[in-house]
Amino acid sequence: MPSPPPATAVVTLASAARRAHVDNQLAVVGRSSGVRRILVWLGDDSPTGIDADVVLSVPPGPDGLRLAAARNAGADRAVADGAGLVVFLDADCVPDPSLFSAYAAASAAQPEAVLCGPVTYLPPGVDSLDPAALDRHRSPHAARPAPPRGQVVLAPADDYRLFWSLSFALTATAWSTGPRFDETFEGYGGEDTDFAYRLRSAGVPLAWVGGADAYHQHHPTTSPPVAHLDDILRNGALFARTWGEWPMLGWLEAFERDGLVRRDVSGWVRV
Repeated sequence: MPSPPPATAVVTLASAARRAHVDNQLAVVGRSSGVRRILVWLGDDSPTGIDADVVLSVPPGPDGLRLAAARNAGADRAVADGAGLVVFLDADCVPDPSLFSAYAAASAAQPEAVLCGPVTYLPPGVDSLDPAALDRHRSPHAARPAPPRGQVVLAPADDYRLFWSLSFALTATAWSTGPRFDETFEGYGGEDTDFAYRLRSAGVPLAWVGGADAYHQHHPTTSPPVAHLDDILRNGALFARTWGEWPMLGWLEAFERDGLVRRDVSGWVRV
């Protein structure tokens, strides 16, 4: 007789800026029986009316939102509460009905791995959370592998740079025995690539999971993200001190073309 799927917890980080998106996500996750919803609130304020099973608070640090610390806190709570599988979803992502079962099946096949599902960026005006409506817009982001449903593909070493924190999962054992997010990172950018490199350095497999789809709800963005320029320079330098290379090169090169940064012997600096 097959073993039952592990108890699952979803860890989500949110702030007031993404309140509407996270309310949508919590409503969709609530349709999946037995999935525990753990929300980590990133603001200085105290949220009310959140439909989550657990609400934790990780206030900002001197340099901005503490995303790395919040992910660590959420996963620790999930494991302490008895979850066998921890799923991370960004606040603006909603899961496909197959996401949890796909991650659970992949974790049974690859219990030591960190698992990554495809993410579709929804176009403006797609507000329906009906699974059929979402599936009609399914178009996984081309920057990352998206295996067919039911397939799990182990990533080569070069793929670790493609890790996104938008949607990923791992067993409680893998979390408890593997690398954590570096809480030195504050503000926007770099902490998820640093985590991926720590996985690679520790020999933790990374796997692409077909069918574990998430849908990113549309909201206005700027590219490159000029509002986060100082965060990207600070966190990029921190990353470079550890790994000998800079992350987020596409954004840095775009900032350079716009005359906002330049390269020197130490890396990238503001103009």
